[in-house]
Amino acid sequence: LASFCKPSSNFSLRLRRNLSDKTAVKHLNLSSSIQPFIMGSTEAKSNLGDEVQVDTTHISSSFTKYEELLRELYYISNKKRGLQNMIELYDALDKPLDSPKISIVHVAGTNGKGSVTLKIARSLEKHHKVGMLVSPHISSFRERISINGTLISEQEVETYLPQVIDLCNKHNIPATFFEIATGLAFLYFAKQGVDVVVLETGLGGRLDATNVVNHPYNPHLCIVTSIGLEHTAILGNTVELIGAEKAGVIKKNASVLVGPNVPHDVIRKVAIEMEAEGYYTADDVLGPTNYDGDGVGHEQISQVVNGMEYVDYDVENSRTARAAIRLLQTKRKNNITFPSIKLSDSDVSAGVCQRPQCRFETVMTGRGEDVHVILDIAHNPPAMITLVAKLEATYPNKHKRYVVGFSADKDIAQIGKLLLSFVPSPSNIHLVEAVNLRAAKIC
Repeated sequence: LASFCKPSSNFSLRLRRNLSDKTAVKHLNLSSSIQPFIMGSTEAKSNLGDEVQVDTTHISSSFTKYEELLRELYYISNKKRGLQNMIELYDALDKPLDSPKISIVHVAGTNGKGSVTLKIARSLEKHHKVGMLVSPHISSFRERISINGTLISEQEVETYLPQVIDLCNKHNIPATFFEIATGLAFLYFAKQGVDVVVLETGLGGRLDATNVVNHPYNPHLCIVTSIGLEHTAILGNTVELIGAEKAGVIKKNASVLVGPNVPHDVIRKVAIEMEAEGYYTADDVLGPTNYDGDGVGHEQISQVVNGMEYVDYDVENSRTARAAIRLLQTKRKNNITFPSIKLSDSDVSAGVCQRPQCRFETVMTGRGEDVHVILDIAHNPPAMITLVAKLEATYPNKHKRYVVGFSADKDIAQIGKLLLSFVPSPSNIHLVEAVNLRAAKIC
């Protein structure tokens, strides 16, 4: 989050904590015995996906059924077992997405995968019933699961989440938070009769919970948006190793689409080994950067604003999404063609111009033009470099303050060095700690 104001301004910004629905709001009003836990006490484990189980039986029971279910979900402390938990849960759910009536697009990558997922879903939903699974959420758990832009309702969570949890208990599946949330999404999409599902991986690809759909018909398309150094303790400490892990979403007969910033040799090798239908870049599908093959011009990915050049990844993500739609419209697999809806270019353009929240999002503060607040989820070195470059190009000669908070598993040291190299003084950086068990501690 970056804010800009005149140096002489009496600057103050009321931060909204990263709360999870009304459950977290009520947490802040609980007894002091649990507040340190919620606020991120030393008891909280910093390992990715680890959570601490606490006795909450003494807490007021004034929660709705939806809130109680989320509390149960958030306090799960099970460990990930590769794909084993999810394979067992997917089988217990009767493989809900294994249907020739459902077309699946699977999106992995270091940066851009959430944006590309949204842009594809928005483009298709004018003529399709499109389920979308993304993570993490910003302020509501329900953001993770939606159909045609409508979030799963609290009542639907109350209906389907207990079914997933009951199956885990019945079959002794020690599923994690993310695995149960993924199972909920799969069950919900099947029950609602979607005909397209766009899945964003959580972490990696090969062992990600979303990577259990492997049907002769699906996935139709596998996408790797970009590869950079993140989660190196889990995915590997080189771009090549991380690329191989994320390419683990590639399946036999699927079309493979990649962004420009990937180790092509590594991912192409995986595509060949998996007998993918083909390996494509956006240029292969759409033609040169500023030409899409239909005579429609597009912005250059490299932008110049106020005399400064930077790479606009939203343009790159839009182009990847546009190429994905083209592949879905034209490619056949096992004699099954993606539902033959002829989307107009204006339909696709309207979809790919959409952005998820907190991607260089401007928030109106009501304090006039002197203060601009920009929200962004940049959380690794490549994304931070891009964010700062775009900020400098878009708001040159502006006094800037950076309000910064990260999860503990991020490369905070490297990101901190990058920020310090850009700001005129460390006093321009303000550190915050989220109400989240994974949050990095300020001290």
